[in-house]
Amino acid sequence: MSNHTHVVLCVDKDMADGWSMKEVVRRWHQLYQGTLLSQKYQRGDTLSKGELISLEETVTIYRQRLYDISWLMRNLNEHIARVANKEDGCTGRFWEGRFKSQALLDESAVLACMAYVDLNPIRAKMETTPETSKHTSIQHRIQALIKGEQPKNLMRFVGNHKQDIPKGIAYSLIDYCELVDCTGRCIREDKAGYIEQHHSPILARLGLDSEQWLTLTTEFEQHFSTAVGSEHMLQQFKQHTDHRRIRGMAKARVLLQHA
Repeated sequence: MSNHTHVVLCVDKDMADGWSMKEVVRRWHQLYQGTLLSQKYQRGDTLSKGELISLEETVTIYRQRLYDISWLMRNLNEHIARVANKEDGCTGRFWEGRFKSQALLDESAVLACMAYVDLNPIRAKMETTPETSKHTSIQHRIQALIKGEQPKNLMRFVGNHKQDIPKGIAYSLIDYCELVDCTGRCIREDKAGYIEQHHSPILARLGLDSEQWLTLTTEFEQHFSTAVGSEHMLQQFKQHTDHRRIRGMAKARVLLQHA
């Protein structure tokens, strides 16, 4: 968008914990120069026992930062700010404030948030169709789908729920693209839309109806704050994080009651 960005993230701590020291250093050096020790290690030079102990402590910090949302947003926002300031020929603060994040607690929340983000340009009347919406994941997914592929840099749709399903989003990519497309048409017509049954296999499996879905994909940020999910998942999140109250509990009861 012209004045803000939305990113839907999957934080895979288990995968990061499984990386070797060599893999952590390799990934970190894609972003930063690292230290003299990490550079020496990556070159394949021999390190003393003391140097290895010191590097292991450093790699522990690197590993944590590589799956930390704050560090990701720091890198992303700094890059965008530098490019924008260079284009505008100015200096100084670019972003209004620190980023906001919401925990997506179940599949309904994830897919609704993805659709909300993918349809941002259409709601803002910047674009008329998902496939022409620049800088969106839905555009990349549609372009890849035409070739019978999926984008390598996005979380894959791996088909419907089944045993031994590979890691990814447990729904059909073509179902999701069709759902976003018909949702965009409802939004673009600026009236209370209706999603036809043959366009909503995902909604049926999520236990959401057309009205719930359209509310979620047009008013997502208005109703939730810290976390998004069913009332049951929000209660669990509340206990886990020791929050006294979670905004959006009432809306979750209405919009995600069957999820």
